[in-house]
Amino acid sequence: MRFALVDELRAERFRFIETLEGLSDEEFDSGTTLCAGWAPRDVLGHVIGFDYLLGSYLPYGTRIHAANQAQAERARMMSRRRLMEWARHWAANPSLTARLALPLALGDLGVHHQDVLRGLGLRRQVPDAVATAIFREGMQLSLWMNRRVLTHRLVPTDGHRPVGRGRQVRGTREAIGMWLAGRDSVAKELEFSS
Repeated sequence: MRFALVDELRAERFRFIETLEGLSDEEFDSGTTLCAGWAPRDVLGHVIGFDYLLGSYLPYGTRIHAANQAQAERARMMSRRRLMEWARHWAANPSLTARLALPLALGDLGVHHQDVLRGLGLRRQVPDAVATAIFREGMQLSLWMNRRVLTHRLVPTDGHRPVGRGRQVRGTREAIGMWLAGRDSVAKELEFSS
């Protein structure tokens, strides 16, 4: 199972790179994403930064947002060509940090890939393993950010058992996960009931 997730992580990284390579320079440098204030290049800088946990996060202690912003700023200082070269190396060679936290790494990447696509009005078929990872990532982020996971019964319509109790939310694993992760624009794809 772990090896399958490493392969899926690599595959999703290369799918993300493919998405980014399809963007114009303007979209890459200043396109809208679901991450407020971040363009696609900033999102890429952040997801690459996850692999370098010690250097990227530990200097900031508990100030995770500051660490994320520093990753985005580092990516802004690179040319698109250089950043994409780094991204291809990152995609092929997951770090020890990413390998030790595979479900988290895949979920974070899946959410951020969707942040870029949805922000630009693009869609894709989300692979099954990535949809599950986004759903799990959303549940984890919700505990920290908005507590939605504690007050809703989550009913995925595409192959996961229901989770939780409270007001029912129905939709795909990807849409529920994105909503739990604070992407409120996805709520229109969900069905809410008492």
